[in-house]
Amino acid sequence: MVNPKTIFELKSAWSTFDRNHPRFQPFLMAARQNIKENSIIEISIKSESGESICTNLKITESDLALFEKLKQLQG
Repeated sequence: MVNPKTIFELKSAWSTFDRNHPRFQPFLMAARQNIKENSIIEISIKSESGESICTNLKITESDLALFEKLKQLQG
């Protein structure tokens, strides 16, 4: 069982994240239109010093089911 306080804190943290990064949510909204089974998501992080790390993952049917559950949390 999820603690309602934790959900409230998560929602508040997401709101702060959204204010700090206003282009991220529109990106996710556009991206979700294209995420299908076998799509590949690539994530790259670059540090201040210029070092970078990158990975990717191939979307599975169970990933899509998880995404649907997460959308339900959004309200």
